[in-house]
Amino acid sequence: MTDTIYALSSGALPAGVAVIRISGPATAHMLRSLCGSVPGPRQATLRSIRNRNDDVLDQGLILYFKAPASFTGEDCAELQVHGGRAVVDAILTELSDFPGSRHAEAGEFSRRAFHNGKLDLVEIEGLADLISAETEMQRRLAQEHSSGNLSALYRGWAKRLTHARAMIEAELDFADEDDVPGSVADRIWADMRSLREEITEHLVGAGMAEIIRDGLKIVIAGQPNAGKSSLLNRLARRDVAIVTEIAGTTRDVLSVDLSLAGFNVRLYDTAGLRETEDRVEQEGIRRAHMTIEQADVILLLADGPDDFASLAQYEGLKPVLRVGTKIDRNPVLWDKAVADVLISTVTDEGLDQLVGLLKRYLPDLSAKNAMALPSRRRHVNCLEQARSAIDMSLAQFNSGLDIQAEYLRQAGDALGRITGRVDVEDLLDVIFSEFCIGK
Repeated sequence: MTDTIYALSSGALPAGVAVIRISGPATAHMLRSLCGSVPGPRQATLRSIRNRNDDVLDQGLILYFKAPASFTGEDCAELQVHGGRAVVDAILTELSDFPGSRHAEAGEFSRRAFHNGKLDLVEIEGLADLISAETEMQRRLAQEHSSGNLSALYRGWAKRLTHARAMIEAELDFADEDDVPGSVADRIWADMRSLREEITEHLVGAGMAEIIRDGLKIVIAGQPNAGKSSLLNRLARRDVAIVTEIAGTTRDVLSVDLSLAGFNVRLYDTAGLRETEDRVEQEGIRRAHMTIEQADVILLLADGPDDFASLAQYEGLKPVLRVGTKIDRNPVLWDKAVADVLISTVTDEGLDQLVGLLKRYLPDLSAKNAMALPSRRRHVNCLEQARSAIDMSLAQFNSGLDIQAEYLRQAGDALGRITGRVDVEDLLDVIFSEFCIGK
């Protein structure tokens, strides 16, 4: 990586301030050419930025970070200039004329930070999630990962596996020495069983992390004209779905994202469930069934107590809330025991109670280490591989210590792949493609 890269690192233009980031061996030379001299490391300095003809392009704050004490581990600089398109374009054009310089690719600053040992893959993925976080819980989960706390947990587990392997190797290679214990079983296998249980408990949190990152999937289902679209619009506080008295108005699956108690909730409105000869409506009902299968919670709507009976087949699939609707029309009709909650989208009666019931399905994050969760599928896969390898090691007592040590090595490698310590080259393009240019 001998090129010096540059890019706009701040938001869309125009803006009050634009931040242009530079990283690479020619950073100091660029600053001397543009600003006359290199500011002291980590000191914000007001300078005029000039082109090769000595014309002033802009005036802004210049920060210089000398390697290795920078985000990428290389010499870095930030130019904080006025956020007009012409200003930024002029400076980027000037930077492009320096030999060995080029515009950065998506995620390239973070990729250099990884290669230079400034961040591991879990921290980098957390950084990507922090940039894209839209809810408080997404922010907290991303902050836990980007801060290195989760990586520290995995490094601690890997260290225990390395210690266990070292003890086994010591017994195999130096069994006749007086200072080597005669059997490692009592020293390491109890810890390996404990580690296996810790990984299992950790994996339980994957479902909670998925809900935090991707949202709790709530599907509104029921017969035509049960009030599904009206409920979606009311909870979204805007007209997302068309509402009419004509049965079969909703033909496709509509969705909207909401924030509930700091969590992202994805609400789906589906076609009314009934027998029909209309081919378009049949396709909508087929898609409704597919959406119901992927739901975390099903809101089963009916505008009469007898209508729940025809929807009983859906209640065994996922957690279900029975919602009686349109109670403003005939409240006497309802026996409250039939439904979990009774609502009216006209008067808003029962909506607060419904929201309260939905909060019960959100993850409980009251524990101290509640955000130490595996948030990505690849984390889960590697953790499952590590646990499986430990299981194999514990089961091989009759095969010899060398076989057991090999399985522990495989477990350590699986943990190493999470943080990027081993065998991750094929993952890097995928991971860093999630970043915007300039990060």
